Amino acid sequence: MFDRLDDILIHYEELMLELNNPSVAEDQNRFRKLMKEQADLADLVEAYTQYKKEKQTVEESLAILEEESDEEMREMAKEELSDAKKKIEQLEQELKILLLPKDPNDDKNIILEIRAGAGGDEAALFASELYRMYVNYAEAQRWKVELISVNENGIGGFKEVVAMITGKGAYSKMKYESGVHRVQRVPETESGGRIHTSTATVAVMPEAEEVDVVIEDKDVRIDVMRASGNGGQCVNTTDSAVRLTHMPTGIVIYSQTEKSQLQNKEKAFRLLRSKLYDIELEKRQNSEAEERRSQIGTGDRSEKIRTYNFPQGRVTDHRIKLTLYKIDSIMNGDIYELLDSLIAADQAEKLARLNEN
Repeated sequence: MFDRLDDILIHYEELMLELNNPSVAEDQNRFRKLMKEQADLADLVEAYTQYKKEKQTVEESLAILEEESDEEMREMAKEELSDAKKKIEQLEQELKILLLPKDPNDDKNIILEIRAGAGGDEAALFASELYRMYVNYAEAQRWKVELISVNENGIGGFKEVVAMITGKGAYSKMKYESGVHRVQRVPETESGGRIHTSTATVAVMPEAEEVDVVIEDKDVRIDVMRASGNGGQCVNTTDSAVRLTHMPTGIVIYSQTEKSQLQNKEKAFRLLRSKLYDIELEKRQNSEAEERRSQIGTGDRSEKIRTYNFPQGRVTDHRIKLTLYKIDSIMNGDIYELLDSLIAADQAEKLARLNEN
């Protein structure tokens, strides 16, 4: 591990020298590529530099204890030695995590798709609440949320809602949300006070760039039409809505949230690219070994991942056996503890697998 870290440190220093070369800035593509590489390595280099510093402190403290007879100096050296050893232990763990292979999609924006599952109107209401939960979380992260399409049920619920979330590291945090979310509560329409169980399915897809997926013109049928539903004065009186049909896969994309047909078309193609990219990712995962497929964050979309129990005020994530008794704040977007715990569990799994090999 440390030979590899030494090589990375040398490479990072060469990278910084290259970035400081005035001629590199003239080639913008080259400059951007080097800047991204520098940013990707910065945390690792900082942690390893700190690690080397703490190792030096250990050596110096041991030398003082060996040579020094003054009791006060010896006590100070013992304290420094103890602190340095604790920091070294923490940094070793941090370095192992930073050296784990990175998901190439982690820095991408995401397409968020939420569909009502079993439970009729109650499932649609739950889908709309999940959407608001994610919007609140995204806004707290200072990410941008753009609605692509929504199919409402007339009482404030969503049969289906699709949005794009743009922001640094959006996929790295949100990818763990894909799967079936279950709600247990007494619906407002239930006079007998019985608890109902409903579901909604969440799909989180990395946004695909044009270089990731090439869509042939002959493979797509484009239809334009008037938008339906609540859309304001202009939306329902012009042919601004766009429907794309991808012939090879049968995927149909509908976008109507913008007044401009051109903007709706652009949004629809972004969603289509991401769906096709997601299909390819799933194929790749299915062709890999069973232990890779079972990793947190790459699980089956039909898997029940979380239960929201309103009468007991608890939310349980079944993948990591975590239960939190703060359902109100979670539904308002406070999902930090859930996501941080999932990231930590995923890293622990990968480290354990690495140690086995």
